[in-house]
Amino acid sequence: MKGLSLFSGAGIAETYFKESGIDIVVSNELLKKRNDLHIYLYPDCTSICGDITNKKVFNSVLKMATAEKCEFLIATPPCQGMSSLGKKDYNNDKRNYLIFYVFDIMDRGDFNYILIENVPKFLKLYFPYKNKLKTLLEIINDKYSSKYNIDSFVLNAKDYGVPQSRPRGFIRLWKKGLVWGKPLKQKEITLREAIGGLPSLESGQDSGIKWHYAKCHNDREITAMKHTSEGCSALKNEYYYPKKSNGERIKGFHNTYKRMKWDEPCPARAMNNGNMGGHNNVHPGRLLEDGTYSDARVLTLRELFIVSSLPADWDLPNWCTDNLIRTVIGEAIPPRLSKAIVDKIGKN
Repeated sequence: MKGLSLFSGAGIAETYFKESGIDIVVSNELLKKRNDLHIYLYPDCTSICGDITNKKVFNSVLKMATAEKCEFLIATPPCQGMSSLGKKDYNNDKRNYLIFYVFDIMDRGDFNYILIENVPKFLKLYFPYKNKLKTLLEIINDKYSSKYNIDSFVLNAKDYGVPQSRPRGFIRLWKKGLVWGKPLKQKEITLREAIGGLPSLESGQDSGIKWHYAKCHNDREITAMKHTSEGCSALKNEYYYPKKSNGERIKGFHNTYKRMKWDEPCPARAMNNGNMGGHNNVHPGRLLEDGTYSDARVLTLRELFIVSSLPADWDLPNWCTDNLIRTVIGEAIPPRLSKAIVDKIGKN
């Protein structure tokens, strides 16, 4: 089955789609670096870079998807401009209307299966529709319930073969008379099971294993985390707490400068997963003989790939920076989760 991917990023969600019988042959992404990476990963796909709100770009995407007779559509429009309370000036942020360009593609195409995905909050947002504010599901039911079966749900990646706790919100549409079952839950994979066999590393060290090298951190952060045990935040340390360059104490949330836990799935990997001061970003570490803790660092790229259900030896171009890799992974659906969903197309 041929497919179209809108707001595709680097195509992380599509990593295992071919194993499920889906070939993404057309994609659209706004940002060039993400689109360039998509081209590298999927050289046979027509990757169209540009703003879908631009008529020329929109028409190019629609034309290619029509020519390829795409039957599957995956769309992950950004939602930063929306409000869960509906109390906002929607007119000044064009991101609020990107979902309607997805609807325009749906109206002009002939898709058998459609998957719309975002953070769970996406399902509770209000959108301007017919002079009222409606939830996305209300709009979709109004527009498409005569043609499609429709449902929405929240799934956590940790229940579907991904060693990471990451809830995502989904809306599925499939034509009347077709079948699309829900995926079956799988056993959770802990961080220890996923990456516990990899060598310990300190800031700046390289194990010699592909992608398993530690990012460099500043000495103040390293000192604070060396005195922070598994599952704890350095912000609660009485003496070895995170400091600014002038010695002033850094303030933050309870889950910043925090180590992960070995016997739980990895916490959700956000776009700032390379920052020790981000949420739950620090390796769990191991107690050393001197009473400090090892691995005062964020996850290596190899560890990040594993907990995101990507290939540990992932093939990426030399021009791809650490920051770009971490960002595209942090903003994407873990691909084993998206695969589990599309695996059920045509099955009960």
